[in-house]
Amino acid sequence: MKLALACVGSLGLASGKIFFSESFGAGWEDRWTLSKWKESEGTAGKWVAAAGKWSTDEAEDAGIQTGEDSKFFGIAAGFDSFSNEGKEVIIQYQAKYEKDVECGGGYVKLGPKQDDLTAFGDPTSYNIMFGPDKCGYTKRTHLIFNYKGKNVLKKSDLAYKQENEGTSHLYRLVVKADNTVRVEIDQEKIYEGSLKEDWELLAEKEINDPDDKKPSDWVDDSMMDDPEDKKPDDWSDEKRIVDEEANKPDDWDDEEDGEWEAPMKDNPAYKGDWSVKRMSNPAYLGVWEAKKIANPEYADDDALGQYADFGFIGFDLWQVKGGSIFDNVIITDDAAEADAFANKWKALSEHENAQKKEEDDAKKAEADKKAEEEPDKSGDDDDDDDEEDKKESEEM
Repeated sequence: MKLALACVGSLGLASGKIFFSESFGAGWEDRWTLSKWKESEGTAGKWVAAAGKWSTDEAEDAGIQTGEDSKFFGIAAGFDSFSNEGKEVIIQYQAKYEKDVECGGGYVKLGPKQDDLTAFGDPTSYNIMFGPDKCGYTKRTHLIFNYKGKNVLKKSDLAYKQENEGTSHLYRLVVKADNTVRVEIDQEKIYEGSLKEDWELLAEKEINDPDDKKPSDWVDDSMMDDPEDKKPDDWSDEKRIVDEEANKPDDWDDEEDGEWEAPMKDNPAYKGDWSVKRMSNPAYLGVWEAKKIANPEYADDDALGQYADFGFIGFDLWQVKGGSIFDNVIITDDAAEADAFANKWKALSEHENAQKKEEDDAKKAEADKKAEEEPDKSGDDDDDDDEEDKKESEEM
């Protein structure tokens, strides 16, 4: 039923196209290829079909789940190659962390056609990597673009939504033909901006002139010692001084005890280390910078984020804690088709959140009830004290 929905959607297209879609219905194992990249090391994790907690329909809500802890998970699917040159493409999928991953990712990779998807893994070249990633306190939604063989991460992090609530989240990336991208999580825009400005894909337009040297008389110290500030004559910076009032003991024997020296004591006049006052340097010329010149390596590119070949999508993940479920993957140039998948997520999300609230409320009510039923230990202690006092009084 789930696969049929995707096929019906593709038949109904007028001008748009679905390049790939998957809702992990019957036969999904035949459409996806398990990676053998980590198989020989014994660290390859198992993928299982699962709907997860709070599903509305076990068959309809089923996706693929990372089934073990502390494993690498690799799986990919191929499709007819296409190019997004000169057009908009939407990449969208659902991710649900049944438990906190602790350290690991939940992102997808898309790239050119692969001859052997069983070799898919970290070394595999890709065009785009998109989705949540976390390790310790570092957490973000990754968005990486490959440019001329280099994987380039966004300069600033995108928000991370996979907190510990255990509900499904919807990730959508829109790559446009005008060098801009848009990211939505749970149908809320969290970023929209320029590939030229927010990724270091292109070389700098200008660079420092290597032949420009700082003048020898350039003053770049903003502060200086005040030449008129002198240490006061009565300033004492000796922390310890000889105790002049000390006398050599009568029984001191220089031959046996050595030459006697008066002990040291704290100096009552000690004022601390003296330092000259600082003042603004009248000769300060500012921070010197070399002159800028045009970068001979700079070349503009108005086709950033556009690739000649997309032919696979895959999950290549390491997870300390497994249990992540992925579902409803779609790659399309038609927003209406992506929205249809988004509507399935919305219905599931509303149900999950309602069920979660009901469960949380029940847990809270149970905890409150337990707290009320627990005996007042402080009152018991008081009773014990009273009984002890009474016993002592009777003995007297």
